[in-house]
Amino acid sequence: MIDPANVPPEALEFLGDYHLATLTTLLPNGSFHSVPVGFTWDDELGLARVITFAPSRKARNLAEGGRASVCQVDGGRYLSLEGPAVVTSEPDRVAEGVRRYAERYRQPKERDDRVVIEISVEHIRGRY
Repeated sequence: MIDPANVPPEALEFLGDYHLATLTTLLPNGSFHSVPVGFTWDDELGLARVITFAPSRKARNLAEGGRASVCQVDGGRYLSLEGPAVVTSEPDRVAEGVRRYAERYRQPKERDDRVVIEISVEHIRGRY
């Protein structure tokens, strides 16, 4: 996992801007699955979080672990966060994902099958 202290200040500023992103995971056949998402960055833990619902394709792609990438774009600026990902329905972790999402975007609708995808970021790439 990346040391959050080593994330450039310009990247942190860009991560704080209001943008959507694409989340890329792998389908069972090995091809890519990219979807638009809202995401949040936890600079203490070096985690990118995406809230979703358990039966979603992205959650199913990562149900047994795997890797994911979330990429935010604004004109010629972009930032890609990559690393191993897990899906969890653990209430405290889902609540943290929802709380951060609500702060960055808006309060999401209630769902009984809510899960959170947590990407332990190993690489940050981009031009920000």
